[in-house]
Amino acid sequence: MMTNTKTTGLATVASLRSLLGRFATGLGLMLAVAVLTGCATVANPDPRDPLESYNRSMTNFNEQVDAMVLKPVAIAYKEVTPAPVRTGVSNFFANLSDVWSFVNNVLQLRGEAAASTFMRVNVNTFMGLGGVLDIASELGIERYRQDFGLTLGRWGMGTGAYVVLPILGPSTVRDTFALPIDMQGNLVSYVDPVSARNSLYALRAVEVRSNLLRAGSVLDSAALDKYSFTRDVYLQVRSQAGESRSPQAQDDRNANDGVLPPEPPPAK
Repeated sequence: MMTNTKTTGLATVASLRSLLGRFATGLGLMLAVAVLTGCATVANPDPRDPLESYNRSMTNFNEQVDAMVLKPVAIAYKEVTPAPVRTGVSNFFANLSDVWSFVNNVLQLRGEAAASTFMRVNVNTFMGLGGVLDIASELGIERYRQDFGLTLGRWGMGTGAYVVLPILGPSTVRDTFALPIDMQGNLVSYVDPVSARNSLYALRAVEVRSNLLRAGSVLDSAALDKYSFTRDVYLQVRSQAGESRSPQAQDDRNANDGVLPPEPPPAK
């Protein structure tokens, strides 16, 4: 009996590995096609988007991956997970990201924003069960979202050209350059063992995608050219949020200038 169970288990693992291997191969082929089709040129390229042909191809690749994997999983997550639990998950990851926002607010010499973020982390960590409850927002403590790309922008680096990254989506040259630093600032990357870390990464990806379900539906129905609309909004947000100001000219009363807008709330 134990032999049959062991054989069945090994067969299941082998089948899963084979399935994952075929899926990875399919993604690789799709990515290669996206890169190759991106070699064509655009007749009247936007000056902010000199890689438009490649970016459109990569956007198409990302949308196919989303349709095959991310969106179905996000829909299932929303359907089977109670709303209070989803809210707790969002709060937990937001609290972790606040730690990195605090570091970047300090690097940008934004005193009020840094103090507020430091207070948020402490209140939510110790009073909000590790960040599952957002007590800080109930107390009126504002969130100032930051990342290293915006820190570079604060000290004068422009956004650079628009770039669409595989899986990760919209970015810029500046944000892509800052990405490895932001990854090091993600507290999840320090979780051990690796299996738990990967589970948190997967949960975060599903949680973010589920929060964008409603926005995605609106975008699909409202935008004539979804690519151009997404690009223009992304560049506007990143350029405004990363606008360079000297510390002397920056009034802490205007500390909301130069920060990212709030993340979308958990989908209900």
